[in-house]
Amino acid sequence: MSATGKMARTLFKSLVGIVGIAALVACTPVYRNHGYIPTDEDVEEIMVGVDTQETVSAIIGKPAAAGLLTEEAWYYVQSRFKHLGYNEPEEVEREVLQITFDEDGLVENIERFGLEEGRVVVLSRRVTTSNTRGVGFLRQLLGGIGQVNLNDILGN
Repeated sequence: MSATGKMARTLFKSLVGIVGIAALVACTPVYRNHGYIPTDEDVEEIMVGVDTQETVSAIIGKPAAAGLLTEEAWYYVQSRFKHLGYNEPEEVEREVLQITFDEDGLVENIERFGLEEGRVVVLSRRVTTSNTRGVGFLRQLLGGIGQVNLNDILGN
């Protein structure tokens, strides 16, 4: 075999190896987190019935999105997305921390919500009263993960 043939064969093997490695890398999922959820340790510093919006802001900060900041409640949202090759990113996890305030601006409830099989579930709760004010908003915030029912769309 000539020197040119050996060089061509070595080049071909190198290209096959590079293409194989690229194919393996493309099939490896990459996870990315979006949003911000304060840690449990930081949230434990907040005293229900004692802290105000100002002190909560000093302890854990305000929510980043203006639409998640109201006079009655603050919502902190974090999502985890799985990126796999050229496929569209898939949301695999979402968590919401809701801090509600009473008329005087004092912390009334602290609740952490997550998803389990597409349903909103309470992960932790520190409340002074039962809270149903933000339930509709939470369902909208957490409920949009690939839940499409053709019967609802078609009216059957």
